[in-house]
Amino acid sequence: MSSQKKGSVKIIGGTWKRKNIFFHESDNLRPTLNRVREILFNWLGQDLSNKVCLDLFSGSGILGFESLSRNAKSCQLVDNNVKAILNLNDNKNNLSATNALIINSTAENFLENNAQLFDIIFYDPPFSIADPNILLTKIKNHLKPNGIIYFETNKQYLGKEFKILKNSKAGKVYFCLLQ
Repeated sequence: MSSQKKGSVKIIGGTWKRKNIFFHESDNLRPTLNRVREILFNWLGQDLSNKVCLDLFSGSGILGFESLSRNAKSCQLVDNNVKAILNLNDNKNNLSATNALIINSTAENFLENNAQLFDIIFYDPPFSIADPNILLTKIKNHLKPNGIIYFETNKQYLGKEFKILKNSKAGKVYFCLLQ
């Protein structure tokens, strides 16, 4: 059964460069591709010192751990899948990532029950979500002034609520920085 299979992805930059992140493979889990992460962190800058990050729909946690590897002050990794949470905690321990906070919650509940503001929010929901743009309005309330949302989806972002700072496409994946 594929849900029992372990996968891994390497951190591509920073302190933990070439370290593996492990996860249970499943149909809804798609760790952000290396080439997409390379573009993303070129856009954001390689050093995220003093940035407070949020990784919603964390899954493998690669975006959160990649940001911490690049000196982010902290990152909250939110997911509601029990296996994902266990793997996130294992990866946190393996990396000694003391500034990672693993949260077992749906993205919706986290956004409703948390008032913290973030510099960077990684928003990479499962492609099976009917309209991922609905949560963008709630996410907006959690951004610091000049905060940025990284949005990865299977449809091009055409909304008017945010300014598109950068956007690109890799295969069937559209990704952009919104402000």
